[in-house]
Amino acid sequence: MPDRSVSLVISVRVLPGRRAGFLTGISRNAVASVRDEPGCLRFDVAADTEDPDLFWVYEVFADREALEAHRRTPHFLSWQAEKAGLVVPDSQTDRLGSLLVSEE
Repeated sequence: MPDRSVSLVISVRVLPGRRAGFLTGISRNAVASVRDEPGCLRFDVAADTEDPDLFWVYEVFADREALEAHRRTPHFLSWQAEKAGLVVPDSQTDRLGSLLVSEE
């Protein structure tokens, strides 16, 4: 993995009753990201075991440029519009970091 790889960890709370819609939409975005973007190396979504409306998204990009390119793709922009009706306003927190260790 290149030294310039970046990781993005996002936490977000989904509106009550919107869990299925959120999972459908973010799954579509994840598949397109990994399939269509050479710089998107990983895209995982995890749910909290105690709170069914709390999610974490973990993405890895080859570098900052790949992340910025991701944010301009049609599938990402479409997902952002869709997501606005599915998540609690202002609940999303993004943490960007340098990927230091990755084992699979």
